[in-house]
Amino acid sequence: MISFTLNGKTVSTSAEPDTPLLWVLRDEFNLKGTKFGCGIARCGACTVHLSGRAVRSCSLAVAAAADQQVTTIEGLAPAQAIPLERAWVQEQVPQCGYCQSGQIMQAADLLERNPNPSEEQVVEHMKDNLCRCMSYTRIKKAVLTGAALAREEG
Repeated sequence: MISFTLNGKTVSTSAEPDTPLLWVLRDEFNLKGTKFGCGIARCGACTVHLSGRAVRSCSLAVAAAADQQVTTIEGLAPAQAIPLERAWVQEQVPQCGYCQSGQIMQAADLLERNPNPSEEQVVEHMKDNLCRCMSYTRIKKAVLTGAALAREEG
């Protein structure tokens, strides 16, 4: 059994240790917000937080989560999620929406460490999260807006 904290609750899985964390989250714990995109950690659709850092769950073995804290889009703390979600809507970011949970998780990782990023810092931090709809300008604007909203509410 592999045990870890998932969105604030201790859970265990009997999955093989090399099973990608993504599939354990989706299939065993029914958390469908984290998406499968490429399977090789290149697109970012599967981004979750592992002990507070953004990671790609499609290529991370569930064994790496043992005794760690895993946060999915469903468990993102309201102080991070709500300003980002409001900014996403305000800036009309979603097109197809497929990459959005990974984008928000990546953005939340940045804002946790840097609550007032520059445009260049946002671009650098978000550059490996792909959006097939090419919403990069709106994503950048939403991250900056989300940061401003969080500071106002903080």
